[in-house]
Amino acid sequence: MKSAIFALAATAVLAATTAQAGTLDIARERGALRCGVSQGVLGFSSPNDKGEWTGFDVDFCRAVAAATLGDSSKVQYVPLSTKERFAALQSGEVDLLSRQTTWTLSRDTDLGMSFIGANYYDGQAFMIRKDMGVKSAKELSGASVCTETGTTTEQNMADYFSANNIQYNVIAFEKPDQTIQAFGTGRCDVYSTDASALYSQRLTLTDPDNYVVLPEVISKEPLGPAVRQGDEQWFKIVRWTLFAMIEAEELGITQENAAVTAEDGTVAQKRFLGSDGGISKNLGLDPKWAFQAISAVGNYGEVFERHLGKDSPLKIDRGLNRLWSDGGLAYAPPLR
Repeated sequence: MKSAIFALAATAVLAATTAQAGTLDIARERGALRCGVSQGVLGFSSPNDKGEWTGFDVDFCRAVAAATLGDSSKVQYVPLSTKERFAALQSGEVDLLSRQTTWTLSRDTDLGMSFIGANYYDGQAFMIRKDMGVKSAKELSGASVCTETGTTTEQNMADYFSANNIQYNVIAFEKPDQTIQAFGTGRCDVYSTDASALYSQRLTLTDPDNYVVLPEVISKEPLGPAVRQGDEQWFKIVRWTLFAMIEAEELGITQENAAVTAEDGTVAQKRFLGSDGGISKNLGLDPKWAFQAISAVGNYGEVFERHLGKDSPLKIDRGLNRLWSDGGLAYAPPLR
């Protein structure tokens, strides 16, 4: 009888140990975070001529690596197509998907994944050649439209064009570079995807000034990182890393001043940076995890302006991505 009880106890301990071997433990044992990114979208995630990945989504991967592993360079980037991205996350090929992905109900409930929040508020738009002489998407009747498969784009277009009684033809591709190449060579009249991606892809065309993004935004596209369902600790770590980047901007903490502020800042700033023992110790991270993340990549505003905004080639206005205190939607719950 005792042996049976001991066997059951041993089984329970083994099950508990296995359950605890979550994504954080796996990443630590591996020595790197595996992050799914796009195959190359300027401003969001793309490799330079040295093979080094940069961009808005890339910096979020780096922030999570800094918070969890203490080193923002410990990231293995996995470029994924729109078609591949969900399977890669589900299978464990990547620990985190940080790849211009729209947060929707079906994706959040049917695909074994959970969005940790929205880090970029976007909307679908249309890009055309200026010589088409079109001023509005409502003038696109009969046009051929290039887009990517496996996205929300096709359904959004169907809804919009049907509501406005507009006839159109879709030419779909698996990869963004295939889509922009087809558009640039005149295979289609229109390129439709998220507005941010259009501004990015426009710069890859031979004569960017010959193309224009039409004013209509036909959908809500809250883009955000996602993780696999079933690992609550990892979900919270990634979610609060995003919130920490937003909160740092609100507190006036930057990549440059983080170290000094940790010593001489206000009570709230020092608490945030872990000087008093750290916030949210139950995350299972170093008390200075938020300090490590901000020191590595900067606050949310810095990352946005560096890759997408005024300091980038894209020059995208922050718009809805401003802090809530500045009329935007960027808002973090209290980190205490």
